[in-house]
Amino acid sequence: MSNSEANSLPKKVAVIGAGTMGNGIAQVFASHAVETNLIDIQEAFVDRGLAAIGKSLDRFVKKEKISSEDRDAILSRVSGSTSLDAVADADLVVEAVSENTEIKRKIFVDLDQKAPAQAILASNTSSISITVLAAATQRPSQVIGMHFMNPVPLMKLIEVIRGQDTSEETSGKVMAWSKGLGKIPVEAHDYPGFISNRVLMPMINEAVYCLMEGVSSREGIDEIMKLGMNHPMGPLALADFIGLDVVVNILDVLKDGIGDDKYRACPLLRRMVAAGHLGRKTGRGFYEYGQ
Repeated sequence: MSNSEANSLPKKVAVIGAGTMGNGIAQVFASHAVETNLIDIQEAFVDRGLAAIGKSLDRFVKKEKISSEDRDAILSRVSGSTSLDAVADADLVVEAVSENTEIKRKIFVDLDQKAPAQAILASNTSSISITVLAAATQRPSQVIGMHFMNPVPLMKLIEVIRGQDTSEETSGKVMAWSKGLGKIPVEAHDYPGFISNRVLMPMINEAVYCLMEGVSSREGIDEIMKLGMNHPMGPLALADFIGLDVVVNILDVLKDGIGDDKYRACPLLRRMVAAGHLGRKTGRGFYEYGQ
């Protein structure tokens, strides 16, 4: 692949889902001069996503990473919509809705009908099979995983997941586009949890077992992993950041997909989810957070 190809980017991108990941993905594309459409089912969700992009860019301006003119130019490249018809001229569609297989499959059925024939359909899923999503379409060779990391504007990694029928051409384009965004893409094949969550979730789960069994306090467990293993964030604080419900969902995907009880979610983790203590997003998880 030539340098010009490696630096290329799609001309138009549609992002499905205006939540934390979706608006972050939209911000990154718009920051690299790509016309981006942020789509969600309600106007209020779209407005909230656009406002989040504005606040994020304001922080970059305050830190003198970008100018006010840059911020305004980036915002001008992001539009919002509540209809999937907005994908009609997209070169790339990135789905970033909740981690639910049926919801995602239905979206991919609709995207397959509405997106241009040549468009690549990507999912930001952190655990759900790309092959399953691709099978819902008539273009499985053009379906791929683009697993961005949170917070999207700051984290360099994109885990690029190839489904059973993802073509070399599709993978090559997405790897090149990821580099064009200033990210570092790493390719993985479509197995439960891919690489990131197959390694990360058992560590978090074991940390919760340590807490449940009284091996140490929440602070003790996190400090040991931060200071001893050079992790920037302890596993319990990280679980709160991800969302304890998301952690349980991914562990369930790993257990069902691989069939090994070592991925069974810790009872304490399930109890906290049942109580609605999901981490930062609810103000309480392993730690307590102000609103």
